[in-house]
Amino acid sequence: MGIILWIIFGGLVGWIASMIMGTNARQGAFLNIIVGIIGAFIGGLIMSFFGKTGVTGFNWYSFIVALLGAIILIWIVGMFRKNNAAL
Repeated sequence: MGIILWIIFGGLVGWIASMIMGTNARQGAFLNIIVGIIGAFIGGLIMSFFGKTGVTGFNWYSFIVALLGAIILIWIVGMFRKNNAAL
């Protein structure tokens, strides 16, 4: 995918993941794009452990893989934030 499609794809995935995880009010468009792109890489890594392909383009399978990775990323970041808030 080209850089423009990665930005659009990342923005959509990050936005949906942030709505699922309840962090949409704290994230802006830029952070949604970053979460979506990093989530696509995380989702691809997870799928490679199961012998499947990762993000292959702008399609539903890739969207689900990236969404899974973005949700995991938001969950991990939330775990670290909760631990640091107690310090």
